[in-house]
Amino acid sequence: MNKKLANLLEKRKIKDLKDLDPDEKADFDRWTKILSEGEITVDKILDFCKSQISIIENKWKASPTSWEENAKLIPYHTVYSSLSKMITTPRADKKSVEEELDSLLKM
Repeated sequence: MNKKLANLLEKRKIKDLKDLDPDEKADFDRWTKILSEGEITVDKILDFCKSQISIIENKWKASPTSWEENAKLIPYHTVYSSLSKMITTPRADKKSVEEELDSLLKM
């Protein structure tokens, strides 16, 4: 548990999380999640973009929606896809160059 959260519980004389009311528990869980995630990384951004793309595509597949409703999702899909490609393309290029250099070194 995060030291600041533990200090807060101690200050309020709460010995067990079960003693929290539902609102306090929700706050505590939210704080714990935020404090445990650490820094935002490129991989976290990529995972977020992929999950959003998946959600949008599942909406398109799952429900019969109007063209207007589908059209509203297109810009979001485009942005998340572009960000994903922007992140993954340099990685693929780097891997390709590394493989090429490895093959040259083996000659």
